[in-house]
Amino acid sequence: MSFIRPEARAAIWRWREVLTGIGIGTLGLSWVLGPGGLLGWLGWVLVMACVALVVIGVQRARFRAGFGGVGMVQVDEGQVSYFGPLTGGSAAMSDLRRLSLDPRMKPKHWVLEQPSQPPLFIPVNAEGVDALFDVFATLPGLNTERMLSGLAEQGTHPIVIWQKTTTQGSVTSMH
Repeated sequence: MSFIRPEARAAIWRWREVLTGIGIGTLGLSWVLGPGGLLGWLGWVLVMACVALVVIGVQRARFRAGFGGVGMVQVDEGQVSYFGPLTGGSAAMSDLRRLSLDPRMKPKHWVLEQPSQPPLFIPVNAEGVDALFDVFATLPGLNTERMLSGLAEQGTHPIVIWQKTTTQGSVTSMH
């Protein structure tokens, strides 16, 4: 039996990093304003950690579009796999050519494209989709704010979040 409503529990879970950061920051400020000395210095360290945790937490909370979607996402050593009731597949992040967000589907879907493979469609509210934030953050040149604003937009066309740049003109010599 739980004393917390499911909606409140979901909100707390969505904003967990921010709430943890606020708690750490409160402890740090109490050490800075209270005893001072060595605890005061450690308090400043905690306050700086709090700021970093809150910034990252806000980004992660914006990324979490909901829960209860169909299918499950699994990330294992750079390989993203989606197991859905009707579709599924996997994509190696090293082979990824394009990451886009398709708002035409309900709910929105992440679209991972790689050469000679069909695109992998992942609902934004699938089980385990939180792990994609860290995976997407490793893509070189990814604009995190563009990704997060794309989730909030109510567009009618797919949004290209990231695309691999090709270096033309580079020649590998065999001799």
